[in-house]
Amino acid sequence: MQALICVSLVLFSIETLPDLKSSTRAWLRCAEIFVVVVFTIEYIARFYLGGIRFAASFLGIIDLMAIMPFYLSLGFDLRAIRAFRLMRLVRVLKLARYNRAIARFHRAFVIAREEFILFGFVAMILLYLAAVGIHHFEHDAQPEAFASVFHSLWWAVATLTTVGYGDVYPITPGGKVFTTLLLVIGLGIVSVPAGLIASALGKAREIEE
Repeated sequence: MQALICVSLVLFSIETLPDLKSSTRAWLRCAEIFVVVVFTIEYIARFYLGGIRFAASFLGIIDLMAIMPFYLSLGFDLRAIRAFRLMRLVRVLKLARYNRAIARFHRAFVIAREEFILFGFVAMILLYLAAVGIHHFEHDAQPEAFASVFHSLWWAVATLTTVGYGDVYPITPGGKVFTTLLLVIGLGIVSVPAGLIASALGKAREIEE
């Protein structure tokens, strides 16, 4: 099933190639039908064994969403209906059912859930304070780039995540000093989730063993 999921994602990517021959598209269509038939049989079997409890579960919803795009777009040629085909990417989430490592990651996130919520809350506060601070230093020098706190949020995200796209940057001495401090803080923001995940994964492995 893992291999079939990966194959379906590869087929989806191949369909986006331009100037495909009609014979190739026909072959891709047949392969898609085969994949959907297998997934449908699997869903029916699991529904028969688990009933409504399975259908209402997270994995049950993922399994249903993995096959619904095919049936929703079957027999139609409308652009709005075609948009449902993008939902086939949900199939990648089906890998969680067959992969113990992914299940271990899920257990780790559950273990560190409160810490992640707290970290997310603190990160949002830092983003807001960064946007307010850079707006204060740079608004007069760059009124278009830092027109408001909302405009400054893009710069705050790019800086605190240490991405630094370079499309918006400070030019005043105060703004540069403020940015230097934020970059140091940003390194901590990137490292904290990694530490939480590593610690939680260790606990998850202990529980599994």
